[in-house]
Amino acid sequence: MDIAAWALFAVALDLLLGYAGLLSFGHAAFWGGSAYVAGLVALHTGVPFPIAVLAGAIFAMLLALPIGLLSVKRSGIYFAMVTLAFAQMLFFVVNQWRDLTGGENGVQGVPRNFFGIELVETEPFYFYYAALPLILAGMWFAWRVVHSPFGRVLVATRDNPARARALGYDVERYRVMVFVISAGLAGLAGGLFAISHGFVSLQEVSWQTSGKVVLITVLGGIGTLWGAIIGAGVIVTLEDQLASSGFEGIGIITGAVFIIVVMLFRSGIWGTVTNLIARRRGLKPESDDIGAADSEQGL
Repeated sequence: MDIAAWALFAVALDLLLGYAGLLSFGHAAFWGGSAYVAGLVALHTGVPFPIAVLAGAIFAMLLALPIGLLSVKRSGIYFAMVTLAFAQMLFFVVNQWRDLTGGENGVQGVPRNFFGIELVETEPFYFYYAALPLILAGMWFAWRVVHSPFGRVLVATRDNPARARALGYDVERYRVMVFVISAGLAGLAGGLFAISHGFVSLQEVSWQTSGKVVLITVLGGIGTLWGAIIGAGVIVTLEDQLASSGFEGIGIITGAVFIIVVMLFRSGIWGTVTNLIARRRGLKPESDDIGAADSEQGL
């Protein structure tokens, strides 16, 4: 379940980074904000967990709208820093609003209510298969966005914003829209993560969470969308194995893996494999265009 949730989170970020060319260091605000809302709704209302998760996703989108309107006026490192600043503001609010969020203690005892079906509510195995359709729906929606006319315009605004404006497209409007969509998908993932663990902590809104999802996205391959699944599988499994063995320097290992991939596989794991296949077939690798666009914007 952790791999599935982080994979959807990385897909959400890749939608913004790989196809709109906007690197966000504040996506923990939407993942964590949704986690808190979903946890509180499930805890205090007793509604089935899909409803609580959707409530969290809606909150993430509402939160993203004003942040997006202010952030998209900048690009590159300035956009990244503005999103990080907003995320840190939310971290402060969550930490101080102890009566609602529990502060450092977090929200505990979050239930997995599911229409009274005891197996789903008590067994992680059955909960996984009850929650998986929401993950798959989120991934399908991201794929549909990328392969729609809207997605093509996003790529145009990423590659050449001035030309897109000359053709009559409102670049800022498209960027705000994809920012909100990305936040909604991140919120969907964060809500499911909270319900799965039955607990929400400050870690979900910390800057380390934003950094981790960027790591997963780059590791899998920017602009590949599905590379996020591989990146999430590698990082979550690696962290779990290292933690189980009692190793405390997990960040050292994951950082080393990240450096190796960036140095040797610039297109990420998925991107490198698909590029090799494309070259053998005599086709132009799609990630070459993405890499060129990213380098132009300093990403």
